Amino acid sequence: MKKLVTLATFVFALVFSFETSAQEFSGLDKSPLDIAVYPASGRVPNKLVRVTYSRPQLKGRSLANLAPNGKVWRTGANEAVEVVFYKDAKVGGQAIKAGTYSMFTIPGESEWTVIFNSKLNQWGAYSYDESADVVRAKASASKDSSSLEAFSIAYKEVDGGVHMVLGWDTTRVALPISQ
Repeated sequence: MKKLVTLATFVFALVFSFETSAQEFSGLDKSPLDIAVYPASGRVPNKLVRVTYSRPQLKGRSLANLAPNGKVWRTGANEAVEVVFYKDAKVGGQAIKAGTYSMFTIPGESEWTVIFNSKLNQWGAYSYDESADVVRAKASASKDSSSLEAFSIAYKEVDGGVHMVLGWDTTRVALPISQ
């Protein structure tokens, strides 16, 4: 009988210990993480660039207020954008070595400055340090007839390379990248 009570107590404790230590998971992020890779095809093993970024949504807000002209912007939401160049490349005509960088932008009316910075794991642009800039490149900005609710990054193949295209609302920013 003593063994039965001990076994019952053990089973009871085991069952309730699992109940109290169950893992709790948070809900979905309001600005989900995304990745844009070029070339995108999984059949192409030699990639040039990968961008990991968060995708905020306009939700009735103005892009001009979220990413003001002339001010350093984190280019998305949450952590600073992380860019991996798998090979030496040229961005906006300037050389950049293969490696991992944080990316920031300075919005403008017809041209944005795209910044590749050596400090990684930054939250937003709050601790942005200009002295860690590796490359500052110019990218043309234009307007599109369609509006994007969520900030997006994609690639567009062009003669001599590819453009990394940043899009939000009706704004489209094209940064030339080549090898």
